[in-house]
Amino acid sequence: MKRFVAIAKGRVQRVGYREHVYNETFDIDISGYVKNLDTGEVEIVAEGAESDLLDLITRINIIQRPIAVKSFTITWEEPSGAYSDFEIIRGDIQQETFERMDYAGNVLHSMDMKLDTSLQKQDQMLDKQDQMIEIGKETRDEITSLRKDTRLYLNDDKNEIIREIASIKDALIRAGIQV
Repeated sequence: MKRFVAIAKGRVQRVGYREHVYNETFDIDISGYVKNLDTGEVEIVAEGAESDLLDLITRINIIQRPIAVKSFTITWEEPSGAYSDFEIIRGDIQQETFERMDYAGNVLHSMDMKLDTSLQKQDQMLDKQDQMIEIGKETRDEITSLRKDTRLYLNDDKNEIIREIASIKDALIRAGIQV
């Protein structure tokens, strides 16, 4: 068993960082807590197997919008065994409510940005579809025109052949050959 006390600095309060830390301990045998400090930093105290703690450090020392851990200091200590599970230590209700509202605002903003990107991609796809439809119409018109031209050409050739056959029949009849 090992224990570390970590101080995370940066954009770590009012962005859901404590929930992120808590979630990263969910399926791991780690106990301790995470809490906001009055300095704008977040304190993490964690006890568990050294390999689990090292993995946790990697997963919580992040820059992942809206969270931006700019500084992460760790102090290793002897485990106290004082914690049965991992928890979030919350502040007063007003502070926590405002933090949740800020976090919700960030989530909504992120969703709005993703929706904008999605709508832009959809517009691009619709523009391409419109271009393909226009190309299809032009191709259809070209094929229709080619059919008309071909029909006229074939009709002219057929009429010429009919005239030539009639001329040949007339020549055969004049030559005394019955057709």
